[in-house]
Amino acid sequence: MTASRVKEINPFIVMEVLERAHAMEKEGMHIIHLEVGEPDFDIPDCVKGAVCDALNEGRTHYTHSLGDPELRQAIAEQYNTEYGVQVDPTQIIITSGSSPAILMALSVLCDQNDEVIISDPAYACYANFIHYIGAKVVRVPVSPHDGFQFHAEDIIERISERTKAIIINSPMNPTGNLLTIESLKMMASLEVPIISDEIYHGLVYEQAAHSILEYTNSAFVVNGFSKRYAMTGLRLGYLIAPKAFIRTLQKMQQNLFICASSTAQRGGIAALNNGGSRVSAMVTVYNERRRYLIQRLIKMGFKIPVEPTGAFYVFVDASHLSLDSYNLAFEILEKAHVGVTPGIDFGPGGEGYLRFSYANSIENIKEGLDRLENFLHNKLKMG
Repeated sequence: MTASRVKEINPFIVMEVLERAHAMEKEGMHIIHLEVGEPDFDIPDCVKGAVCDALNEGRTHYTHSLGDPELRQAIAEQYNTEYGVQVDPTQIIITSGSSPAILMALSVLCDQNDEVIISDPAYACYANFIHYIGAKVVRVPVSPHDGFQFHAEDIIERISERTKAIIINSPMNPTGNLLTIESLKMMASLEVPIISDEIYHGLVYEQAAHSILEYTNSAFVVNGFSKRYAMTGLRLGYLIAPKAFIRTLQKMQQNLFICASSTAQRGGIAALNNGGSRVSAMVTVYNERRRYLIQRLIKMGFKIPVEPTGAFYVFVDASHLSLDSYNLAFEILEKAHVGVTPGIDFGPGGEGYLRFSYANSIENIKEGLDRLENFLHNKLKMG
């Protein structure tokens, strides 16, 4: 009999869209992928070289459970350079992607039936992680009209004696919006541990991202190399945690994951030391796509009250077409051969929305939007 904590996990709908799209491609159809949040760029050459060197030099064994000391030092230096914060390398745990970092942070903070506050909408997997460890999800509705910002009164009224964490994500998936400095300071002032998912830092346009560590030294920070350095398949992330939790987290790492990939960690060192110019080039291209996508979507009648300036997503109000975003997304896939993500994947507050990813070439984005425009013309004409 399947354990209840597993049975209660919802599917990750964007993956179901992607898997259906792949099945259609096998049947000979040409699909434009605007659903998946994976960089379309190759990993930086410096990373390739470092990984190959690690293999050739025999760096293929277990590392320290907390991670390669050189990589942890490089991460600490990056946070000091970018945000002006002092992070002791002993506070950093290298993980196999950011997902284990989220799981460990929640596990070390929550007991059975404790509560974790997240925004609504929010990254789809947060709620499933929370359910898996036996805690309860408390959703705080956020509005597109102010860029999906948290407000103090909405959080405070949901804090109880069982509240053990608040998860924030800036730049945010699915919206692409950033939390303001005021919102971050407000979060830091609450007497609840903050888990700050900063995986999209580095992919920001027209403004700067700020780390929660600029405003408190007691937060948990989740970050990694998948988005910023296009290293999704290398599965390399990290968790920055208060020193009081490190020994417990280390024991979890030793038992559950042993350590992150030794070769991927060498690639991470190279990315931090030599990958900056490549990231800058990618950001320039992403920004061109972002501006084009926003302009076309607005012309098609989708509402975007506050333009997103981070990550590689645009979250649009499609409620004039349907209040069933799941079926709308699959209808677009089947009829227009364009993959998009239904807003319901991100919680009840996402219903009526669609998420578009611009982690694809400008040529494919143009083709996809042309197809979508034709689909909308036919749909509206048919009433």
